Amino acid sequence: MDKLVVDKNLQTILDSICEGINIIDTDYRVVFGNKAYCNFIGIDLRDLIGTELRKIRPNAKLPDVVKSGTSLLHVERNENGEHYFVNMYPIRSEGKVIGGISVVTFVDEAISFKKQIEQLEKRIEKRLLRINKANSVRYTFDSITSVSASMKEIKNAALKVAETDMTVLLESETGTGKELFANAIHNSSLRKNEVFIAINCANFRGEILDSELFGYVEGAFTGAKKGGKMGLFEAADKGTLFLDEISEMDIGLQAKLLRALQEKTIRPVGSVEDIPVDVRIICASNADLKEYVEAGKFRADLYYRLSVFPIKIPPLRERVEDISVIAEEQLKKISKKLKRIITIDEEAMRVLEKYQWPGNVRELINVLEFSSFNAKDGLITLGCLPDSLRSVEESDCKKKLSERVKAYEKREIFRELSKHGNTTEGKREAAKNLGISLASLYNKLNS
Repeated sequence: MDKLVVDKNLQTILDSICEGINIIDTDYRVVFGNKAYCNFIGIDLRDLIGTELRKIRPNAKLPDVVKSGTSLLHVERNENGEHYFVNMYPIRSEGKVIGGISVVTFVDEAISFKKQIEQLEKRIEKRLLRINKANSVRYTFDSITSVSASMKEIKNAALKVAETDMTVLLESETGTGKELFANAIHNSSLRKNEVFIAINCANFRGEILDSELFGYVEGAFTGAKKGGKMGLFEAADKGTLFLDEISEMDIGLQAKLLRALQEKTIRPVGSVEDIPVDVRIICASNADLKEYVEAGKFRADLYYRLSVFPIKIPPLRERVEDISVIAEEQLKKISKKLKRIITIDEEAMRVLEKYQWPGNVRELINVLEFSSFNAKDGLITLGCLPDSLRSVEESDCKKKLSERVKAYEKREIFRELSKHGNTTEGKREAAKNLGISLASLYNKLNS
């Protein structure tokens, strides 16, 4: 095939598209121009066919493409006030260049197309989030293992607030399961069929967290992704956004978060337009936010907006009764993972109940996993535990009798409080069961 021919079927197809199409042969004469191209240059197809291209368009680059056999892409042109881009390609047959084709994309159409692509990308992003929902939202309130009265109270309160659309603030030490609670609240809410997205605010600098939460438009900053990026607020529309370690958010960004909560709109970085969003916010903090407010590290108005319904999850040392229950539940999971049955003896369990657990449930799980690998016959004994826990038992043996009594009394008080709750009424009931006055209970806790 040495001669370029455009048959009627191909002509019909090319006339149907918005881009301008121009085809020339090796003599640089026009073989074909579709309707969009003819309208663009203002020449009828009958007058165009057979004419040398540069006699019509002196600055045409398509002949150079045919001569060199090399494509020329993304050529920006401006003609008679009309802005457009041109891609030009050599046409080959059996390895030989037999002509060239140019594709003219008009800016108005390109912008429209770009917007359609951006909208499609956003829909795809949201769809992917929904596809991944099953992996990200695994927990319900049944997943929270506990038997203590204090945890039952907390779970009941969380279950009630889950049925509303109220903002929730989860306050507790690290490792107590704040994200698990956030998952459970979402799964018990009217938003349970929508997405749940979690982000740890401590992992990002202020400007990076800004773009993660609110997104950005193309060209917002150096290195910005072409086409911009959807923020997590927009991605979580109709669903739940969990902001972990909210205390570490840059104070300048806190003002933007407050506006988003009050106005229910967000503004991506670099944009001048607001986007309406319908998102439920659940926050969590290891730090005492009231102290942060007093120190000027957290906005008071944002604190009051977030703490509409605060939930304080008690640390593990204040619910001793839960330790054995959680341990047994975790050992079942570890047994499945290791494909052998793992159990724990009374002496090792007693040490677990004595330990203060600064890392709470997360630390307990890590200790059980470590000890399971050391349990050669499948039974975790005192010798299988990490040195840091064995030293608790050893140090108890070195203490004077009065110190041992104090430690024992405090553990027993915590055990009773885990049954009755950490409220004044719960403490009164614990004191009654222990045969001491409420004042004595407070003194022993503070000694």
